[in-house]
Amino acid sequence: MKVDPNLVFLILIFAAVFTAGQAAFGLLSVATQKRRVNQRLKIAEKVDGVSAMVIELRKQRGLNADGRRGGAIKWLSSLIVMSGVPYAPRKWALYAALAGLVGGMAAAVLLKNPILFIPGALLLGMGGPLAYLKIMVAKRSAAIGTQLPQALEIIVRSLEAGHPVPTAISLVGREMVDPIGSEFGMASDEIAYGGTLQEAVERMSERCQHPDIDLFAATVRLQASTGGNLTGLLKLNASTVRERHKMRLKIKAASSEGRASAAILTAAPFIAIGFILISSPHFYGDVIHERFVQIGLGVLGFWMFLGNLVMRNMINMKL
Repeated sequence: MKVDPNLVFLILIFAAVFTAGQAAFGLLSVATQKRRVNQRLKIAEKVDGVSAMVIELRKQRGLNADGRRGGAIKWLSSLIVMSGVPYAPRKWALYAALAGLVGGMAAAVLLKNPILFIPGALLLGMGGPLAYLKIMVAKRSAAIGTQLPQALEIIVRSLEAGHPVPTAISLVGREMVDPIGSEFGMASDEIAYGGTLQEAVERMSERCQHPDIDLFAATVRLQASTGGNLTGLLKLNASTVRERHKMRLKIKAASSEGRASAAILTAAPFIAIGFILISSPHFYGDVIHERFVQIGLGVLGFWMFLGNLVMRNMINMKL
């Protein structure tokens, strides 16, 4: 059987390129993971002492010097802390102002009405940052729920090896990626700063506002008040958290078809209106000033919002 040399040469080239691509992807993934793991250590290199590190970590999360949420607007402060985004008020204000300017100009130019500059600026300048924080909170919460069982198992193995509890918690802060690594790392720093285990875990629960972290904090409080085997309790805690996470994934899979249908049905009217406005601008433009049309569109929009709210409450199950 005669083998074509050109074919063999092309196969070797493909294998070399594929291997090089896999190596580059692996190196990039490892470098990214190391950078994420060492995010807290970079802060430690810039400050001197545990106290300065604790204060700096709290400041970057939008907390005051005592580790509590500050600010006049409690829900906004809670949203900032839960998102894990580095707290930079001046930079955020600049970004919000730029987003508001772009939104106002887009609304005024596209709709050919200068009065709509203010609503467009408020919508994008205020709604955009809030939507971003909401997305980051959801992403961080999902990551915490996925990583927490592994973190608890690391603590259990460390305790079984004879290490004290603060050492086991600091091990999680060194070995695991964000967000769980930073949270346990902050708890470890607060213990080294002079706080108790219960206080550090309670502050972590307040920062995360996650039901699995609340369960972990309750387990630590129970063991501190009644005694018992902390290793066995944490093993049971890890198993419970993992089962709850599996149940959330099952619920998400079971409701995926309904959520996709809701998204399509919600987007379809807006897409249709957009095509109509582009192809025939006078279709609605000639009657939009009529009071009956305005009331009808408002009622339809409210009804659609109410339907989406009902469907969201039907599938948004808390475990």
